[in-house]
Amino acid sequence: MFTTEKYIRSLQEELQKSSDQLIQQIKETLDFNYDSEIDLLDFTAFAQSFELSIVMFSMDGNANEVFYEGDDRSIFAGSHDLLEDIEYYYVPDDKKDEFWEFYEQNDEELSKMETQAIVEWFVACWNKADGESVKLPAYFSFHDYDPCFDLHQNKWISDGDKWFE
Repeated sequence: MFTTEKYIRSLQEELQKSSDQLIQQIKETLDFNYDSEIDLLDFTAFAQSFELSIVMFSMDGNANEVFYEGDDRSIFAGSHDLLEDIEYYYVPDDKKDEFWEFYEQNDEELSKMETQAIVEWFVACWNKADGESVKLPAYFSFHDYDPCFDLHQNKWISDGDKWFE
């Protein structure tokens, strides 16, 4: 039998399996020599069919991705994959019908709980990686989802509030 508590606990356990990899990838980004045109870092999660990818985008204050086209290979601009297609929940074939019935009945609540669990996991990894040491403003969000999490202020904000006017 599926319950919201069991579902979220299982999701958290699966995410935890990728923590070391995520921490290492975040640490790697801390050593980047960021292009001077970069105003903020946007860590974006792409979640689909219980798989999660996280990409860091270097952005200017007008919501444009910054690319470096010079010859100095030490300068970073663009995007960087942190995690690619990690599975954060598994449904056995013989339980799929039962699971999807449960999920549809609890969709709104589960969606909120999933979002919160993934953000808490990312923030914990960010903190363990010493993400606070990066001087650029940094945000975590879900692709095509308005609120984003300000990693330096440790709070949710509207996505539009991170862009300069």
